[in-house]
Amino acid sequence: MDLNIFWFFTLGVLLVGYAILDGFDLGVGMVHPFAAKTDTERRLVMNAIGPLWDGNEVWLVTFGGALFAAFPEAYATAFSAFYLPFMLLLFSLIFRAVSLEFRSKIDNKKWRSIWDWGFFSSSSLAAFLMGVAVGNSILGLSIDASKNYVGTLLELLNPFSLLVGATTLTLFAMHGLIYLYMKTEGKLQERIHPMMWKSFGIFMAFFLFTTIAVLVVKPEVAQHLRTEPFGWIVVVALVLAIANIPRAIFQKRAFYAFLSSCFTILGLIFLIGASLFPNLIISTMEPSLSLDIYNAASSTKTLGIMRNIVFIGMPFVLTYSFIIYWVFRGKVTLDGNSY
Repeated sequence: MDLNIFWFFTLGVLLVGYAILDGFDLGVGMVHPFAAKTDTERRLVMNAIGPLWDGNEVWLVTFGGALFAAFPEAYATAFSAFYLPFMLLLFSLIFRAVSLEFRSKIDNKKWRSIWDWGFFSSSSLAAFLMGVAVGNSILGLSIDASKNYVGTLLELLNPFSLLVGATTLTLFAMHGLIYLYMKTEGKLQERIHPMMWKSFGIFMAFFLFTTIAVLVVKPEVAQHLRTEPFGWIVVVALVLAIANIPRAIFQKRAFYAFLSSCFTILGLIFLIGASLFPNLIISTMEPSLSLDIYNAASSTKTLGIMRNIVFIGMPFVLTYSFIIYWVFRGKVTLDGNSY
């Protein structure tokens, strides 16, 4: 396989891994003040992701490192455009971690309430910023001949990107609720069940609005998908996955609902990647100024060495992830070391 295409595909895999795994972490953070009513329930909700959240974030770190090494020009341009949003994203992820770790340090209702809402706000902001970045990537950015972003911050906060940000919020909230339903039991699980229905309905509304907006604002996306061999197959599979979520919820088959939610995220990222390929960053000033997998790439030797590292390292990452999820399978419980 062409090394440049290999790295475009690898970045997609890393992004899918992060969105699926940390997506439910962020979703849990967004819904936990509303799903959990007592201190014990809030601790259960946090403990559902406690052993997993930091490992899930490694996928984002790896994605950033791979983008920097494989496509340094695109990495630099992205930071020139999204520097402030990226700093806010980094702050959100740090504050989320601090909220998880500090919440139970003091047995005080007000102290714990502050960190509960810190967990909620940081998770929500992180998911929203990711969605806004995706929206701007679809639209394109004001990139000049020097490969610098020459637009303003307000340009990034356009209606389309804000809509994609809101859609990402609703998708991750639904994903997190399904995960919580799978991991909890008793009254907490019963309370989560109707919340899943509501979250699915809200997600569907935003998903439909976003789909229409994409076809109106970027009609070439549909044309581009027609040239991709698996484009429409993925579209059909995505529709079936979304349709299976309420079916699985109705049947109370949480694992199947979670798998469908995972495939929904995978399908959406695949379609976004297919619509961009071979571009990484589209210039709205002049199409020839866009950064693609060839003019933004490192040398062939660098890409080849990195590919070999991936072949060696990825099995260890996947094995570690499998072991962690296997060890902490089943319903979540509390003990002396819980959050």
